Amino acid sequence: MLITAAFHTGIWTLLFLIVGMIKPKWPLFFLKKPDRFLVLIISTVLFMVSATLYGEGNRQRAEEEKASKETVSKIMDPSSAPVPVPEVPASKPNSPKN
Repeated sequence: MLITAAFHTGIWTLLFLIVGMIKPKWPLFFLKKPDRFLVLIISTVLFMVSATLYGEGNRQRAEEEKASKETVSKIMDPSSAPVPVPEVPASKPNSPKN
């Protein structure tokens, strides 16, 4: 899920950068004097956010795969537990029958 969010954020960042470099008034419509440098700063921050999301998504996926492999290996390999051995009762001396 984080990897998908990273790609979406990256696409929006690229779109913001391209449009902002051509016409800075369009993405920064709420400012009185928007400039290209501000667009570049915002795009840099958004790129770092998307790169962090992508890295964290890869790390989470690796941990999930590792956990699922460990679960499968625990199911496949039963643990070696000691098995109790029954005690043999001491034999009584054979007494002659009358």
